[in-house]
Amino acid sequence: MTVSLLGATEIRRLAAELDVTPTKKLGQNFVVDANTVRKIVHAARVQPGERVVEVGPGLGSLTLAILEAGASVTAVEIDHRLAARLPQTVAEHGVPPEMLTVVDADALRVTELPGDPTVLVANLPYNVSVPVLLHFLESFDHLQRGVVMVQAEVAERLAAKPGSKIYGSPSVKAAWYGEWKLAGTVSRQVFWPVPNVDSLLVGFDRLTGERGSTSERTRTFTIVDAAFNQRRKMLRQALSGIFGGSAAASAVLEAAGVAPTARGEDLTVDDYQRIAQHAVAIDDVVAVED
Repeated sequence: MTVSLLGATEIRRLAAELDVTPTKKLGQNFVVDANTVRKIVHAARVQPGERVVEVGPGLGSLTLAILEAGASVTAVEIDHRLAARLPQTVAEHGVPPEMLTVVDADALRVTELPGDPTVLVANLPYNVSVPVLLHFLESFDHLQRGVVMVQAEVAERLAAKPGSKIYGSPSVKAAWYGEWKLAGTVSRQVFWPVPNVDSLLVGFDRLTGERGSTSERTRTFTIVDAAFNQRRKMLRQALSGIFGGSAAASAVLEAAGVAPTARGEDLTVDDYQRIAQHAVAIDDVVAVED
């Protein structure tokens, strides 16, 4: 499909028309470069006929690039003005209206996605990127792959492997759902306004089949949070609070085949899941915030 994409002039015109001033509160930084949005769509391997969910479409830069690839879009937008204007923008660029469905809502509260999209593509606000990703992966098992643009530090943490200093709770929780890899760099200059942080693309491919039950995931994530809340301590100490002492924690760890002297950053998601499987009393634990 031939679709004209938004440039800097049109984006500023649309923003003025809607009286939209990009805000730090909503993490709004609009992409004004057509090559960048096409790069994101290419990295996500978007194919004609697919259904894509986009979180935070804003003025529609990335939306039009996804539509240009022949996919239909379910767009989740929290700003009512932007949500109301997006269908008009799409129509003005020659896209059939049935290819776009707008969900005017907070992405963190969405429980249904029209069309059951299989691909996630987004320029995510820096302040909510990890919670949004984990919410969508938990809530929508029809999502099979995706690429998102996020703050460079966030992307690196999501893709980090055990043993790295940046490997943490988000790394393990993301790995529960699938494999994550860095998928490209993005210049600060393609945004309006220009952010004071660097951005990267990070992509995921979902595991085939379910890793574990909802209750098992909850237990695993509770253990992950406890481990990284005191990441400098050995696991037998870091987990003592949720297992009722270091001796009890050591017993669970040993039963799971994990050294009690290991630290949280040494363990894979599989290790954490085994610990959860052996933690029969963890259901009574209150999750520790990371």
